[in-house]
Amino acid sequence: MAHLVEAKTQQQFEDFLTKAGKCLTVVHFTATWAPQCGQMNDVMAELAKEHTSSTFVKLEAEAVPEVSEKYEITSVPTLLFFKGGEKVDRLDGANAPELTKKVQRLAVTGSPAGSAGSGTTDLNQRLKKLINAAPCMLFMKGSAQEPRCGFSRQIVGLLKEHYIQFSSFDILSDEEIRQGLKTYSNWPTYPQLYVNGELVGGLDIVKELAETGELENTCPKTVTLEHRLKAAINQSPVMLFMKGNKEGPKCGFSRQTLEILNSTGVDYDTFDILQDEEVRQGLKTYSNWPTYPQLYVKGELIGGLDIIKELMESGDLVSTLKGESLE
Repeated sequence: MAHLVEAKTQQQFEDFLTKAGKCLTVVHFTATWAPQCGQMNDVMAELAKEHTSSTFVKLEAEAVPEVSEKYEITSVPTLLFFKGGEKVDRLDGANAPELTKKVQRLAVTGSPAGSAGSGTTDLNQRLKKLINAAPCMLFMKGSAQEPRCGFSRQIVGLLKEHYIQFSSFDILSDEEIRQGLKTYSNWPTYPQLYVNGELVGGLDIVKELAETGELENTCPKTVTLEHRLKAAINQSPVMLFMKGNKEGPKCGFSRQTLEILNSTGVDYDTFDILQDEEVRQGLKTYSNWPTYPQLYVKGELIGGLDIIKELMESGDLVSTLKGESLE
């Protein structure tokens, strides 16, 4: 049986999941124009040799849009992990060590004698790292932009209403974290809010803190989103907000924009919106520009790829990038 295969249709994709049964299936949403996808394919090939009971599937994200849309694939490379036909984990970006780690963890169908303690230790280390990933961490169903249960929606609303800046983790994306955190924190339900690595509680506790006026004192003071956006926009005279970075664009529009900017010889910096969901969503509203990439010069929005193309064709791009048209 070939363990490194390619799915060219939705039916082939579904057939691979069915045939794999309860064994691990790793699906790489790839694109031929992205060199980092080729690197991840090489890693997949090596992992397929080692994990013969697992199935590794390559799928062109743009060629099978119905599958990409179903699983909300917005950039490449993205890898999804399935067991029993259900998604159990996800990895965004070209991160070979993390891919290897996830495969090694998920491919195990049974724990050998004496290994349970080691597995628990590894999980606790993951949980501790996540809890301390930001001063204020919310473990919830869905994301802050798209909560997927009423309790999560209410707690997000309270935190935003009181201008609490926080990061979040979607427990629906990782079943091991979802179950493990209940035991780790001795708190059986979600959402769960942590401040400086310590459990504050769930929705009822946050409601009480809000009613007594203690929520702002409990959660660390942070800058507002508006200040964060202004600082990011003015980080460099020419700033490009894109999917990926200079070394690795993660969508076709961002790649085209980089090619045009590189041809001008003008220095610029980039911000990877895939690494910061709050900035990604907030900048759309702040700039009243709904798509990416977005180009800023001296803190002023120039526009997206179409505008940049127009400026290049008219011969005004270099002067615009140097800020001459803004003076």
